[in-house]
Amino acid sequence: MEVEMYDLSQADRTGSARAEGVSLAPSAHLRRRNLVQKIAVNIMRAGTVVTVVITAGIIFSLIPPTIQLLGEIGTQIFGTSWAPLFIPPEFGLLPLITGTFVIVLIAMMVSIPFGLAAALFLSDYASYQTRRFVKPILEILAGIPTVVLGLFGLYFVNPKLVEKYWPIGESVGYSALGAGLMTGILTLPIVASVADDALSSVPRAMREAGYALGATRREVATKVVFNAGISGVVAAVILAFARAFGETTVALMVAGSFPKLSGNPGDPMQTMASFIGFAGIGDQPTDSTGYRTIFLVGALLFLITLVFNLIGNRIILRYREAYE
Repeated sequence: MEVEMYDLSQADRTGSARAEGVSLAPSAHLRRRNLVQKIAVNIMRAGTVVTVVITAGIIFSLIPPTIQLLGEIGTQIFGTSWAPLFIPPEFGLLPLITGTFVIVLIAMMVSIPFGLAAALFLSDYASYQTRRFVKPILEILAGIPTVVLGLFGLYFVNPKLVEKYWPIGESVGYSALGAGLMTGILTLPIVASVADDALSSVPRAMREAGYALGATRREVATKVVFNAGISGVVAAVILAFARAFGETTVALMVAGSFPKLSGNPGDPMQTMASFIGFAGIGDQPTDSTGYRTIFLVGALLFLITLVFNLIGNRIILRYREAYE
């Protein structure tokens, strides 16, 4: 028995559908879905373009005044005294760089160990109820205004702790140690929250495999889970570092505005970000030397942060783990 095969063209099928009263045009619901999808894609594309344009605008706004000032001061930026707003001006950046790194180092000594300990506790030790109670507290701590932490550091940490218990030097009411401690408290929730999310995403099967091999809970948490989530942990540290590096209010209120080249954390210091906040209040004439120093310090701050972010991204890409 032979079966005859018919090859209907698109025109034949369309004509047949019309003859039967069936419309092949997209429905109104499908057209709305396609329109919403196009709008969403265009919004995301515009957001990406705006982000790139803003970043490029920041870079190009920093370059001309920085180059102009460097042409005027030359090698003075390698000096040990920073007083660009005084007469005669001095442009040695070393006090600002030293003060910035001293405060950031103290902050990282506070936020990294305590933040990672909190993340390990929440991801592998805390019960469900404890996690529900502690996690929002960390989020609240992250939302405390920096001026509140600055006031706490100025009126409690410096006079009650640093002046009484720091044995080196003579306290004058401001200290890099107090600013570092407050910045560490400021960045601790960032480390704890981001690292907790990374550690919690490690598959349960990896934990169970560790227990099956006879590992204790501590060994599983520190040697299995921590190593598996190391890329997220590094990301948390990089975010905290960038936040501490650019912190202005706490450094300005607690560490003071005296650019002193010193290795003693009990001394007042000035960071790059706090100088920008101090000098950028609008009392410098436009296109003056003091005005251009703001752009010089901003460019240096941007460059250092960019370098550390690039290093962090390389580490993240190298140790990234993907789980299905």
